[in-house]
Amino acid sequence: MVWGFESPSSHHSILIFWTIHMATAVETLEKLERRITITVPVADVQAEVEKRLKERARTAKVPGFRPGKVPLKMVAQQYGYQIENDVLNDKVGRAFSEAANENNLRVAGYPKIEPKSGEDAAEGTIAFNATFEVYPEVRIGDLTQAEVEKTTADVSDAEIDKTIDILRKQRVHYHVKGQQSAHGDGGSDLTAKNGDRVTIDFVGTIDGVEFQGGKATDYAFVLGEGRMLSEFENGTLGLKVGESRTFPLSFPADYHGADVAGKTAEFTVTLKQIEWAHMPEVDAEFAKSLGIADGDLGKMREDIKNNLEREVKNRLKAKIKDSVMDALIKSAADLEVPKALVDQEVERLADMTRQDMAQRGMNVKEMPFPPELFTAQAERRVRLGLILAEVVKANKLQATPEQVSTQVEEFAQSYEDPQQVIKYYFSDRSRLAEVEALVLEENVVNYVLGKAKVTDKPVAFDELMGNNAQG
Repeated sequence: MVWGFESPSSHHSILIFWTIHMATAVETLEKLERRITITVPVADVQAEVEKRLKERARTAKVPGFRPGKVPLKMVAQQYGYQIENDVLNDKVGRAFSEAANENNLRVAGYPKIEPKSGEDAAEGTIAFNATFEVYPEVRIGDLTQAEVEKTTADVSDAEIDKTIDILRKQRVHYHVKGQQSAHGDGGSDLTAKNGDRVTIDFVGTIDGVEFQGGKATDYAFVLGEGRMLSEFENGTLGLKVGESRTFPLSFPADYHGADVAGKTAEFTVTLKQIEWAHMPEVDAEFAKSLGIADGDLGKMREDIKNNLEREVKNRLKAKIKDSVMDALIKSAADLEVPKALVDQEVERLADMTRQDMAQRGMNVKEMPFPPELFTAQAERRVRLGLILAEVVKANKLQATPEQVSTQVEEFAQSYEDPQQVIKYYFSDRSRLAEVEALVLEENVVNYVLGKAKVTDKPVAFDELMGNNAQG
């Protein structure tokens, strides 16, 4: 811990530490902010610095002198400043901890140390102000009056059928429309329709002049997927191979291409090929492609149902947890949060975001990460951390080894080799700590659900899944 301040005494250039028994009373400045004024005897620091200088002199290396023979004055010139800082860091860290214990203070973050003016200290001493924040007293309201929504959802045959359709679409392949293939010729309608993959040439102009990015040959895309602007897709629909169409297209004002945003262009599209989509049949081969070795469709549906139910369970737990956490925050509405802890969490969140973006191949060196982007999230996380710690402590909700083992085994069931996953968690204490944190949160959730006014809230499967069921 580097505290980084120097004694105002230029004669000694000495960094000062506290003598704890000389600490004055604790002042309350504002809400959680406190201050202690401490006087420091200069002689104590000098004695410790001189002691360490002599120890360093035994091994100091200076050209022209053998180890252990370097004059103390030269050792002081070379190492004095570093040793003074080391003394300060050691003494201040220990002293502040003792001061906090002596005054029964739970310090949040690090103190701000500022020297006071010379006239405020007795002769031979220097006075310092240590300003810091303390942890708040957490008071949880009556949880029997808390209101919690318990979201519920079911997995029916309809959801299984939708999932099968998604899996079929993921395995779609295309045949040229009008040409015979193992799956037919796509029918007698040879015009481009939604769902077809078309290959086109196109050229766009604005005020009769071609613009960058407005021209392509052999460009392929699937109609109806929304990859292109709707006016462009509408201009392609209904064409046959070899046909062309010219149409206007208005670029949105917020279009990503700044040169054309908000402008109207004229496009000419020439259709070169149409391919119709063939989705695999729901048969034994399809089941085998999903990992069902014997191709049994009943097993396939059961496997899909189990996966959906597992995902639904996880999402429901997340929603219920959010509702419980909201209720806990409301129950401790008057809780003051230490700014120091919020600032630390902001830095942590920003660093996590920076690392994540870097891993995705983004150049984050020149990218700004304003603290305000993370402040609200950081404040909520710190607030919840304080509340959860109090609820756990007051109600003995710590995670037990049995609960942790059960949770790890549950994680492992969704993998091909469960034992390997179990070994993965139990071989690393930090990974196991993550599981313990999840179990602890679940203990709190179950505790609150047993106290609060719980209202069941049925939700549609598609809504719960965020419309993922639609592909």
